[in-house]
Amino acid sequence: MAAPSPIERVTLPIQIADRLRADILAGLYPGGAQLLEAELALTFGVSRGPLREAMQRLVQEGLLRSAPHRGVFVTEVDEDDLLDVFFVRETLETAAIRKICSEGRQGIVADALTEIAERMDRALKGGDTAAGGDLDFEFHRTLVDAAESDRLSRTYATVQAETRLCLHRLMGGYRSSKDLAEEHFRLAKAIRSQDIGAIETELQQHLSNPARYLRKAGGTAFS
Repeated sequence: MAAPSPIERVTLPIQIADRLRADILAGLYPGGAQLLEAELALTFGVSRGPLREAMQRLVQEGLLRSAPHRGVFVTEVDEDDLLDVFFVRETLETAAIRKICSEGRQGIVADALTEIAERMDRALKGGDTAAGGDLDFEFHRTLVDAAESDRLSRTYATVQAETRLCLHRLMGGYRSSKDLAEEHFRLAKAIRSQDIGAIETELQQHLSNPARYLRKAGGTAFS
């Protein structure tokens, strides 16, 4: 019997990063705002050491930017950033799909993605758009993680954080379209088909031109 894996400890810097990330995405700190260590340390009731480490994590995620001799600021985003984030997402997800297909694991991955799409469908039909949005992110993270590449997953986690930032800054939050679950069902079905051309086409359609949605007055979601 294999020895159990050790449980990862949630360190104080990670807890601070989680709290600060949530506050940034909730709009408590506007784009361009400077974050002062002394004030944050007092607010969170922590010392500057773990706070500084937490802030560096968010710099690596793209949520904060560090300006030498000036300080740390909340990242500002515009439509160009949105387009670039989705370009990188498509690149990473395509790489994940190709690796999954090369290893013949499409069926297993499609099963996992279909289950998430079913939960998404139930959430959206029940009017829970917040849960639907979270499941949207879970779907794509599961797809990338299925490639079983730690480096790819780490890179994608950063891009997802930037996606959330763009959604909150440019759209005021996540907006769910009524056919969002159906799009994910189609992508899972394409993966099951084992036709890599069809899979990549479906992914491109799913992630295509997010700025078009941004310009629509009512706004429909993109993941």
